[in-house]
Amino acid sequence: MNVAALLLAAGTATRFGSDKLLHLLPHGVPIAVQAARHLKEAVGGPVLAVARPESGALAALLRAEGCEVVVCENAAEGMGASLACAVRAVPGAQAFLVALADMPFIRASSIVAVRDALVAGAPLAAPFFRARRGHPVGIAGRFRAELEDLRGDEGARQLLAARAGEIVKVPVGDPGVIRDIDSPGDLAPPIVV
Repeated sequence: MNVAALLLAAGTATRFGSDKLLHLLPHGVPIAVQAARHLKEAVGGPVLAVARPESGALAALLRAEGCEVVVCENAAEGMGASLACAVRAVPGAQAFLVALADMPFIRASSIVAVRDALVAGAPLAAPFFRARRGHPVGIAGRFRAELEDLRGDEGARQLLAARAGEIVKVPVGDPGVIRDIDSPGDLAPPIVV
């Protein structure tokens, strides 16, 4: 099955105070690059990243990591527009693995588990850490039209809510699946109890 790995990297990061996707993690790697590396490691194939028109530096970094970068001209509309742009860019995909560039702590094994659920026939799949749904989200190709019509800042949230009963829950012991970076304080090491 042709599962397209999509990395949404077109957000504006207004709560962070600067371009968070270019912010360096303690080991010197930008947040978005780390997210791209984990996604590439997991899928062992191409990753399509979506960037804003004005994010040339980020696009260059992601290309250097081997990602194909698509510029979403209407990224300012929100995550829905970015996801729609990504889906339209992979017409041959039979399913979609949707990852967020501000989630650099997801283990490759968690990404593989979600992809494997899609390949096994799940209409929708998501990792769950301690009963909380995380990312990346797997979406079967039968939802292509709905994804291509997305607008605004909701991303696929409405689709997932409307079809909650169809989500295959993939349990993982990985707190990274629920850990996104919205502010500099989110970079502090998590306390896992």
